[in-house]
Amino acid sequence: MPRLSEVIAALDALWPPERAESWDAVGTVCGDPDSEVGRVLFAVDPVQDIADEAVKLGADLLVTHHPLYLRGTTTVAASHFKGRVVHTLIRNDIALHVAHTNADRADPGVSDALAGALDLRVVRPLVPDPTDPEGRRGLGRVCEVDGPLTVGELAARAAERLPATAQGIRVAGDPDAPVRTVAVSGGSGDSLFDDVRAAGVDAFLTADLRHHPASEARQPHGQGTPALLDAAHWATEWPWCELAAAQLDQISDRNGWGLRTHVSATVTDPWTAHAASTHPAGPFARYPSNQGAPN
Repeated sequence: MPRLSEVIAALDALWPPERAESWDAVGTVCGDPDSEVGRVLFAVDPVQDIADEAVKLGADLLVTHHPLYLRGTTTVAASHFKGRVVHTLIRNDIALHVAHTNADRADPGVSDALAGALDLRVVRPLVPDPTDPEGRRGLGRVCEVDGPLTVGELAARAAERLPATAQGIRVAGDPDAPVRTVAVSGGSGDSLFDDVRAAGVDAFLTADLRHHPASEARQPHGQGTPALLDAAHWATEWPWCELAAAQLDQISDRNGWGLRTHVSATVTDPWTAHAASTHPAGPFARYPSNQGAPN
């Protein structure tokens, strides 16, 4: 079996830590470089449920997309939930490694996995990495659809292909509008609206869309007004776990490591229920459904 240091070197070659955003916290959080690794678990969030799953699985290494300590800390006391995660992992000889924005920018990366889950053909990065002469790395992806599709049909495909969450898929735009090109970005994407408009796509699928940026993005612009599809943050990034596990499998086969990789199916999206809006009632009943309440 390989040493942890060997596996981490392979992961750093896939997602070089120097390509992460300056504010990010990627790399190895805990683990003995000389320990042996035979089983690896991939997940989006380094939360207690995932740490417990790694223990139950007998994993030697947990690889997550989200950092455990994004803003630093002065304690790993088990009285705090993040400290309890660290204690659980160390007590059971499980290392933790994080690939976040360095995996977002990678080729292939988080948005490639999202596009693949939706059967979209990647054309180019939405925000190219200027350090990549081949123009393949960067944030988000601009994609083409595999046949005639409407906004509503794209939303239905996303709801079917992405892991189920309480949120589902929210849509801003005409459900019957045709879609030929789509921009996708795993995770929070409303900071990319200028790039989406410049790309001239028909739709943008991402997560964590806020009211004001989304409202402004839906106003007419010279470059067109793309439909917006808002999925759960966790759901848009989970496909990367399968991609990352497959990449490590290939490395393991080339090196004769015999690693066993697993992808967590535990839903760590924080939202657990959804109540659909119904016909206006009570104080809203006297206003037409397309008018809403007065300002």
